[in-house]
Amino acid sequence: MTASSASAPLVVVGDVLLDRDIDGAADRLAPDAPVPVVDVASDRSRPGGAGLAAALAAARSGREVVLVTALGRDGASRRVREALRGRIRLVELPLAGTLPVKTRVLASGRPVVRLDRGGGRAGPATEECGELLAAAHTVLVADYGRGTAEALRPLLARAARRVPLVWDPHPRGGPPVPGARLVTPNAAEARALCPEEGSGGSLGAYARRGALLAARWQAASVAVTLGERGALLTRPHADAPLLVPAPFRAYGDTCGAGDCFAAHTAAALADGALPEEAVWHAVTEAAAFVAAGGASKAALWRRPDPAPALPDGSDALALVREVRSRGGTVVATGGCFDLLHAGHVGLLDSARRIGDCLVVCLNSDASVTRLKGPGRPLTPLADRTRVLQALGSVDAVLPFEEDTPAEVLSLLRPDIWVKGGDYAVDDLPEAARVRAWGGQAVVLPYLDGRSTTGLARRAARASAAGAAGQAGAGVP
Repeated sequence: MTASSASAPLVVVGDVLLDRDIDGAADRLAPDAPVPVVDVASDRSRPGGAGLAAALAAARSGREVVLVTALGRDGASRRVREALRGRIRLVELPLAGTLPVKTRVLASGRPVVRLDRGGGRAGPATEECGELLAAAHTVLVADYGRGTAEALRPLLARAARRVPLVWDPHPRGGPPVPGARLVTPNAAEARALCPEEGSGGSLGAYARRGALLAARWQAASVAVTLGERGALLTRPHADAPLLVPAPFRAYGDTCGAGDCFAAHTAAALADGALPEEAVWHAVTEAAAFVAAGGASKAALWRRPDPAPALPDGSDALALVREVRSRGGTVVATGGCFDLLHAGHVGLLDSARRIGDCLVVCLNSDASVTRLKGPGRPLTPLADRTRVLQALGSVDAVLPFEEDTPAEVLSLLRPDIWVKGGDYAVDDLPEAARVRAWGGQAVVLPYLDGRSTTGLARRAARASAAGAAGQAGAGVP
């Protein structure tokens, strides 16, 4: 990336909504109708649609992000401006009417009903919009069918011929402009747009839909997002689509996951990634986004003032208190980590992306010996701790003497407990303990063929072979 392209903005064009969540508990029915009564515990609002996509792109890319959208003088528009202030630069179109507000009523985190109001439409493009898109390095169109993309269509068509353009479509919006680098419909949108392919949910059916849409839209590629299955990247008339699976099964609120996928795809393309690389990054980030609480996560919308310096990495409990005070998500994992290998590194990298800090609960030397037998650990606790602390994915290390991390888990009370392997979440011995305080256990896939035991055995064989070779050569 050249110095000039690094300073050029990532421009997000699209319709902003105000998303509102009213959450509470429902343990009885109304006396006048068989509907649940929700005792309200919280009422939160945040930018949705293109506003969410722009905020996520700004957090990911590190470059200037400019949002072109329509806002009015209503209360919802004012709340959106305030939430985005200091995160991104706003370029506003006039809004005829009021900003759309989507209100979800939830009971214990589960949606009961959604209420939509407001239906404002975007006004005409301004001269500033033309200058901005002419200087853009990458463009993301978050089209929610409210008129912003349509008002800028000629400008977007010219931008697509010059820079990477990602288009996140909507059933009520228009087609992407020709030349888009990547279009990101979800599975339901792809089915609705290709009725000739029927309603089948096989990968083959989605591959045909993606290729058909890419040809119809004259797009370089189409990535159909498939939820927990990942995303399917296709090209016009291509016979070999690329399936990018999700790195783990994420349990949580999926609201905003599509915006997250599109935002991280655009940010990766802005950094020079190929479409295949961009989709891989976006699938990983979308899974982590859902697992960490989705768009309603409090830390996502906390005012981005300079944060206080983190406490020393060795003080895990102080770190957890500090992160939690900011509304962040605490992630923990545990193990012996006797000989650090690629499987460990991959697990720790994936775990850190889920939340705002990662604490490694590390078995002491005596604990490792009881679990693994005589001769272990191969590496003493002080060295294992130092190596883990040197990794960028690890924020703190907390040693423990017991055979299991149950006691330190009760001290840390992490929001998410991560283990690597191919077993079910319910099989984890720590899962029930973590659920006791509202936490969640997650299993991440482990890199096959990598283990401390395997490394030790190969080292022993190599040492024995070397000694035999020296004896045969007469070396004393």
